[in-house]
Amino acid sequence: MAVTANPSGPAPPAAPREAGTRQGPARKGAAAVAAALLLLVAGLALVDITQGTASVGAPEVWKALTGRADPSDASVVIASRLPRMTAGLLVGAVLGAAGAALQAVSRNVLSSPDTLAVNAGSYLALGLAAVTGVSLPLFASSGIAFAGGLAAAAVVLGLSGLGAGTVRLVLAGSALTLGLTAVTQALLLLYPEETHGLYQWRQGSIAQHGFDGVLQLAPIGLAAFLGLLLAARRVDALALGDDAARGLGVPVRATRVTGVVLATLLSAAAVTLAGPIGFVGLCAPALVRPLARRYRAFTRARTRIPAAGLAGAALVLGSDVLLRALVPADTAVAVPTGVVTSLVGAVFLIAMATRVRDTAGAAAQDRLRLRSRTAFLTTAAVLAAGLVAVVVAAVLLGDAKLLLGDVLNWAQGRAGRTVSFVLDTRVPRALCALLTGAALALAGTLVQAVTRNPLAEPYVLGVSGGAALGAVALVTTVPLAGSWSVAGAAFAGAALTAVLVFGLAARGGFRQNRLVLVGFGFATGTAALISLLIILTDPFNAIKALTWLSGSTYGRTLADAVPLAAVLAVGVAVAVARRRELDLVSLDEDTPRLLGLNLGRARLGFLVLSVVLSASAVAAAGAIGFVGLVAPHAARALVGRQHHRVIPVAVLLGAILVGSADVLGRTVIAPAQLGAGLVTAVIGTPYFLHLLARSRR
Repeated sequence: MAVTANPSGPAPPAAPREAGTRQGPARKGAAAVAAALLLLVAGLALVDITQGTASVGAPEVWKALTGRADPSDASVVIASRLPRMTAGLLVGAVLGAAGAALQAVSRNVLSSPDTLAVNAGSYLALGLAAVTGVSLPLFASSGIAFAGGLAAAAVVLGLSGLGAGTVRLVLAGSALTLGLTAVTQALLLLYPEETHGLYQWRQGSIAQHGFDGVLQLAPIGLAAFLGLLLAARRVDALALGDDAARGLGVPVRATRVTGVVLATLLSAAAVTLAGPIGFVGLCAPALVRPLARRYRAFTRARTRIPAAGLAGAALVLGSDVLLRALVPADTAVAVPTGVVTSLVGAVFLIAMATRVRDTAGAAAQDRLRLRSRTAFLTTAAVLAAGLVAVVVAAVLLGDAKLLLGDVLNWAQGRAGRTVSFVLDTRVPRALCALLTGAALALAGTLVQAVTRNPLAEPYVLGVSGGAALGAVALVTTVPLAGSWSVAGAAFAGAALTAVLVFGLAARGGFRQNRLVLVGFGFATGTAALISLLIILTDPFNAIKALTWLSGSTYGRTLADAVPLAAVLAVGVAVAVARRRELDLVSLDEDTPRLLGLNLGRARLGFLVLSVVLSASAVAAAGAIGFVGLVAPHAARALVGRQHHRVIPVAVLLGAILVGSADVLGRTVIAPAQLGAGLVTAVIGTPYFLHLLARSRR
């Protein structure tokens, strides 16, 4: 039968019916995906229950659940395995939901409890509470962790700003994480009894003794989760932009603050229960994000946040299952689940860094600022005098105070036994600190010139982390290894890391932020591997490695300083001889080529030299950060950008900075000591954040 439309009336509403027809299969597909996620989580949970050190398999687990098992088997299942599995579900779900909420309110796909320094803030807050020696109930601990995490997130969001695709948030969060972690490590060294077990807890483990912790923290997680669902419509409006959201009547600031607070509360619950489980909040929403391109339901926060929670639970349980499947049961017990998730997250962060749009290229310096020769000579003279003062203080001060006469007698071989012992140990330490600072400053100068990136330096780029991994691997496996062997291992680790970092970041030129973001990813991965080595080694080697990682010069001898002195001498000579090439490389891409300079070869040579300097410094004094960032910046501010002036001033500044940090670490709390690396991290973190804030303006 033919149907004729009334030409004077409206057209039939065919489009809405077609849309409804399309939405039906889409909704069914989204429901199928959600069901698949639930089945995956349930399957991983069942497998996780059957894994452990005791010979209690699936049949025994079933008998325990039905009340027909032996008392010993039932005790293992009910008191250990079920709480562990439940904790994995809870921690993964709340971290996944927290990451999805943070990414939504900040409009940044790189937001997570890790990149916002929420975990580091909570870790420091709990460390400060631990040193008081007061035993706190679980709710109080969760409140302290929440306060610390919220404060850290506020700082990072304030510095980074908003906008999809920016990596400034990760830079600010990672830098703040380094600084907060350094302070917490200082607490671990100063208060070993009060903070006993805090280091392993920091790696994140879902192992539990009973259901008490899960039952107390589950209501907190559930309340925060429901709060996010209630605010889901307002969160969706933020994706349209602040102006559009205001036009729809959404209170933008209140919605954003509410989302951050609720996400931080979720993270605090997870941290209190299991410690910082790394990068679940970053990876879980990213796994759900492709679904939004296929199923419209996942574009809405009320669907995306629960799906991210399921993906987070699958990540945590899957990491635990994978760990226990690949590693012997007795060893797997000692390895925290967070180490596995951190390794996965580091790879994920590196992959995202190579794909995230970076609008800032490796820009040339704004101008080749010049200073008068008198200003340069005056600055050099003042710094030389400062270096002499630091040397004198380093020799005279410490747990035992000496006089210049004691030093003169020691130099002439006429000192007493006590004075000789003190100076025989103190002089090599001071020498290692000074040489390390000079080498790191020179390495940072070279890296910043080659990449034309003011945020680049060996520690931030993960090169120092690679060197530390190589050295710690040798220290924990061959405790009697000599200084030359440690230096070789550090160089191998630094070289491999540098090849990967610079290789991944060099495509299309050294992008202003991509290079640093890739470096942070490698720094995170090497830190996770270092933690794994320390946890698996014996306690003596673990303490030795932790002390060395803090940037301590404790126990250093002249033999440790010799390789670094040789490398530094060669590095300074090469840098000074090639100073004009450094000036050209730091300008732009075209000028060096127009003047006949092989830009690729020059870059490679300077980067290799910086890697050798960094590895030698790490081998001599451990991981010391931010020196390669602060010293070159300060040198350029004092004497301009010409490298025949920047190099000597930066080297002097680096030596003074690390030498002063070493003296402070040995004297302020004597006879206890702090590593120079912890002191420089406390100094360097605010400076790095200042650079980010200034570049934002």
